[in-house]
Amino acid sequence: MVTEDQVKDFLTRQRLLLKRERDAEVSRSSLLLSNCGPKLLEQKGLSLGGLGVVSVNIGLGGKTLVELERPTAYHNTPLFPPHSFRPGDLARIEPHVSSNAPQKKAKKSTTRTTEMKGGQTEGVVYKVSDIRIVIAIDQSDSSTEDLDLSERCRVVKLANSITYDRMDDAIDQLEKRLNGQDTNTTSEQMRLTQVLLGVIFPSARVPINDLQFLDPSLNSSQKEAVRFALESPELACIHGPPGTGKTHTLIEIIRQLTSASSSNPKPLRLLVCGASNLSVDNILERLLALPTSIKAERIKVTRIGHPARVMAQENILESTLEVQAAKTDQASLAKDVKNELEETLAILSGKGKGAKGKKPRGVERKKLWDDVKALRKEYRQREGGVVKSVLSEAQVVLATCHSAGGRQLRNLEFDVAIIDEATQALEAVCWVPMFKVKKLILAGDPMQLPPTILSLDDHRKDKKQAITIESKENEAEEKDGSLSPQSTTDAEAVESDAETKANPDNDQKSPVLRPPRTLETTLFDRLEKMYGPSVKRMLEIQYRMHEHICSFPSKTLYSSRLKPAESVAKHLLTDLPNIKNPRNTRVKLDEEESKEILGTPVVFFDTSGCEYFERTDAEGNGDEGSKCNENEALVVKNWVEQLIDAGIEPSQIAIITPYQAQVTLLTSILRPKYGPSLEIGTVDGMQGREKDAIVISLVRSNELREVGFLKEKRRMNVAMTRAKRHLCIVGDSSTVRHGSRYLKSWIAWLEAHADVRYAGLE
Repeated sequence: MVTEDQVKDFLTRQRLLLKRERDAEVSRSSLLLSNCGPKLLEQKGLSLGGLGVVSVNIGLGGKTLVELERPTAYHNTPLFPPHSFRPGDLARIEPHVSSNAPQKKAKKSTTRTTEMKGGQTEGVVYKVSDIRIVIAIDQSDSSTEDLDLSERCRVVKLANSITYDRMDDAIDQLEKRLNGQDTNTTSEQMRLTQVLLGVIFPSARVPINDLQFLDPSLNSSQKEAVRFALESPELACIHGPPGTGKTHTLIEIIRQLTSASSSNPKPLRLLVCGASNLSVDNILERLLALPTSIKAERIKVTRIGHPARVMAQENILESTLEVQAAKTDQASLAKDVKNELEETLAILSGKGKGAKGKKPRGVERKKLWDDVKALRKEYRQREGGVVKSVLSEAQVVLATCHSAGGRQLRNLEFDVAIIDEATQALEAVCWVPMFKVKKLILAGDPMQLPPTILSLDDHRKDKKQAITIESKENEAEEKDGSLSPQSTTDAEAVESDAETKANPDNDQKSPVLRPPRTLETTLFDRLEKMYGPSVKRMLEIQYRMHEHICSFPSKTLYSSRLKPAESVAKHLLTDLPNIKNPRNTRVKLDEEESKEILGTPVVFFDTSGCEYFERTDAEGNGDEGSKCNENEALVVKNWVEQLIDAGIEPSQIAIITPYQAQVTLLTSILRPKYGPSLEIGTVDGMQGREKDAIVISLVRSNELREVGFLKEKRRMNVAMTRAKRHLCIVGDSSTVRHGSRYLKSWIAWLEAHADVRYAGLE
């Protein structure tokens, strides 16, 4: 079994990698802020300028919520330009700067949310919509700084230290638990911790003989995954390839665990987390949409943190902790204090009754500010009891892994934690909710994109000094563009599953806890490597892709176990309602033309020999700079126009490319004609999404046969598995096929099974 020294080495390595990643993020943020002018920062999606303050309110925890928008006095449209702000990001509000000269390098923030003089303040992005952004500022009661914002300001994205603080705290708490210093740990919680680190084996499954599935639409592999999750005492992993109904399966597990039955006499309390706000909101929407009978009550759910869709979805808004807390009987006293606090803040901002836009000054302002601090302290005290009351009644609490470490959940315990998109989350952030539970269920797909790691390039440059922990075979696979060495192949899974069924009491091999090579090694990856495929169940029926689109990824990454459901196996663009019963078909097509455009599931426009060479974007930096390919973009444009002229709606199409520069180029060409309903984005942004028609622009075409991002097979797997009925690839086979064995196989498969077409523009 795993020794104490191995655990120490593992924790030391985690701390080192987290520090390296934090430094990389801070360095990138500081470099961009110091070298980029305001316009360039906006173009990179790191800033929103020309904003005005709409309101200053009070949120949970006494946080000051500053709501900003684009005033019509400065902008033609209230809509924000493309940006990268997401709930939970660290941001600074500062005076608007119109000059495009590089800004002075900002001083590093020493606290999580630090107020600064001169109209600047730091906080966390609380909510984002198309026209408004809300920044939550946590002003301490002892703060002597005034919140004095400029009339015209901008928001700048900063390096997010809060997430790293919580991950560091999680590693520290893990060490304390293992050393026996955490006196609040129960025996069940300690056992889960030991299983996750390989100190002890997972307990044998506890059979459920009379399991009644609540959802009759579940297929056999989904039912097996549900049963496996319910019968496993400490740990269960669910491998959900694209389109296999992973969320659908998780909803059944949640319903089973929160329902009383012979195998589950007492309904359990769940903490449901995700790697992103969107994944959490997706589960929340599904839970809220569940039908309820007269006998069965709706599951009581509470969403904490920063919901991504809260401004657009009323039902999600009603499920947030903030709204639920406001509706409790105990909330009235806290509400009175909150109203008084908001009125005082309005006076301070010059927007109170009788203020006429003038802010109080001098002694009057100081007195009002003292009142704010006293009221905020009182509000926090009253609110604490209200929040505790709401959370104690919730059967399911939903949050991101990161926000599960927030103040609201402090000292609360749950029976089970479910983490969705676990293969996209750093292992350390998965430990944040782990200390509150006795059992863990992970869901994800290790064959799709891992977490984005900024420090990975520096690590690879310094590879000789890095800790060598993987075998020569795995290193060879990595150089050839294969998956992370930590991933176990599904061929091994099939073999081991068969072995386990034949001999369920077979001797288990002792688990090995290896320090991770990079932060790309997720908890899901590590557990599968440590315990083998017996720790997981894979969903095998997909409900998205035509059988031809599904064929290659199934064979190469899922050991041919991924099969299309009958309902999607043959579906094509010609079967869409708007094609069968056209109302405004732009071009009348004969049967042959219709089949050529709409009746082909996979099309490959090969630019080999056309000399459509890529170029590095002006904002790029050397080999790793963003690439674009003008001629390839025109091929994409022509095909999209043919699809739309044949009756396909722009909203039914998405264009995917690995490079942001190509996204920008394609957007400039197609967006003016087809508007925002035609989605154009990077592979990373499309993970978890789907469209009827997907067009992929590979970009890379050069005499050196370099492929860059394309070498990562997980990235290509995500790109090609977004398509439901039609997949079009545009690229240079003579360049791409030399990137890796995987790409060589893919190009060979396209040449044998796709409708290969000449990509010339003549």
